Amino acid sequence: MSHPHPELGPPPKLPKGGLRVTPLGGLGEIGRNMTVFEFDGRLLIVDCGVLFPEEEQPGIDLILPDFSSIRDRLDDIDGIVLTHGHEDHIGAVPYLLREKPDIPLIGSKLTLALIEAKLQEHRIRPYTLEVKEGESENLGPFDCEFIAVNHSIPDALAVAIRTPAGLVVATGDFKMDQLPLDNRLTDLHAFARLSEEGIDLLLSDSTNAEVPGFVPPERDISNAIRGVFASAQKRIIVASFASHVHRIQQILDAAHEYGRRVAFVGRSMVRNMGIARDLGYLRVPAGLVVDVKTLDDLPDDEVVLVCTGSQGEPMAALSRMANRDHQIRIVPGDTVILASSLIPGNENAVYRVINGLTRWGANVVHKGNAKVHVSGHASAGELLYFYNICKPRNLMPVHGEWRHLRANAELGAMTGVPKDRIVIAEDGVVVDLIDGKARISGKVQAGYVYVDGLSVGDVTEASLKDRRILGDEGIVSVYVVVDSTTGKVVSGPNIQARGSGIEDSAFGPVVAKIEEAIARAAADGVAEPHQIQQLIRRTMGKWVSDSYRRRPMILPVVVEV
Repeated sequence: MSHPHPELGPPPKLPKGGLRVTPLGGLGEIGRNMTVFEFDGRLLIVDCGVLFPEEEQPGIDLILPDFSSIRDRLDDIDGIVLTHGHEDHIGAVPYLLREKPDIPLIGSKLTLALIEAKLQEHRIRPYTLEVKEGESENLGPFDCEFIAVNHSIPDALAVAIRTPAGLVVATGDFKMDQLPLDNRLTDLHAFARLSEEGIDLLLSDSTNAEVPGFVPPERDISNAIRGVFASAQKRIIVASFASHVHRIQQILDAAHEYGRRVAFVGRSMVRNMGIARDLGYLRVPAGLVVDVKTLDDLPDDEVVLVCTGSQGEPMAALSRMANRDHQIRIVPGDTVILASSLIPGNENAVYRVINGLTRWGANVVHKGNAKVHVSGHASAGELLYFYNICKPRNLMPVHGEWRHLRANAELGAMTGVPKDRIVIAEDGVVVDLIDGKARISGKVQAGYVYVDGLSVGDVTEASLKDRRILGDEGIVSVYVVVDSTTGKVVSGPNIQARGSGIEDSAFGPVVAKIEEAIARAAADGVAEPHQIQQLIRRTMGKWVSDSYRRRPMILPVVVEV
């Protein structure tokens, strides 16, 4: 098994007849999925998603792939193939189209409807090409065939990419539910046919590679959901991804059976479910869905609210309910259903929300105490089965953290893929398919690009470090007026602390130390404000560390008169 080396340099020029595969996101992380394929000077992108921030990224709204490696080649892009409509696969499309709005988007009906609605908010009118499973499209030198796969959102597709360099199959997110709610199976016959043709490189979903066995059918959840509805005494509040149409359908069916009305809460939930209903992917009995404003007129035992926030996102409706910062107030006897799995890294945020809801008296039902969710990703048993069908000549695990990629690679090896033909890469690592063999050839820049409000890419790791220090340790400001000629102190030091846990009155001992340090510097001829600021920072930092074992941000301000 080959893997990246930290000393990898830029890749050489792609040899004629070779295919280059560059993941710009989705490897070593859950989210931000984006892969660039290059052949004969042309580019094809598969997916362009976002990653959601974690606790150590305060103030960040979204994390995008780094487009810098393709920014001067936007005219070479023949299209962006979108495998399905989840945010981690389509969420970054508006930010790429800001740079070149006419890049074609290729996807299924629901996927394109979801991204078109998102682009409308960004005032971008895209060029789109709708495709269905079983169809093929020539996108420049890339002959793309689309294959039905089952996932937790309807209309998901895998894509087979044919070039003279070979046949590459990218699965997207998939599982092999044999009893899907929409009766749309993963097309194993198509994969077997591609296997007969010869799959030169398989990029396979790794998210559940560590989980043994097979994912239970979606239908198994219905009884658990119905059981919750049967026992609930007051309102039922369901938190789900805003694109999880299958799960929302089960909620609607249970609400209809138990005589409850449903209201969608949150802009993305209202928008996406409206799209799914209009396109026929969501079956809504007449009169079942009502506006949230009308719920006050209904008894609590006839109400179901469907909102976002199943991952503990701080600004989502459920988190705000838990924090008493939402118009919907949790009361004792309410039932809250978290109808999703935990994305790795979100555990603390989710349990914080669960505790907050429980504090206000809610009965919280989640995957840990009831069968209210099944995964949308193939487990180890399904992946083994899949590899035995596909028989890939080269395997590249994608979509997962390092442990998932490693586990998926082991599964491939168990089914007979030679270990020297299994490539474990990471974001930015370039993999070339040449003469039928995949090998790592270099690395391009693929760091995090942070979205903070209207700012895209302006927040750096150093900025986030400062934010973490401010959040954890607070800030101490020191204001000093010095004589511009002599460098001696004219006024101050005036010291104020915020969030450091140190009272302003406690800084008496360090005032004298700062005055002495500035006096010594003045005697040595040091009068430049920047040097005095550094002197104050060192003196104050050492005193706070020695006295309080804390490391707040020190902000010295030196004014010359």
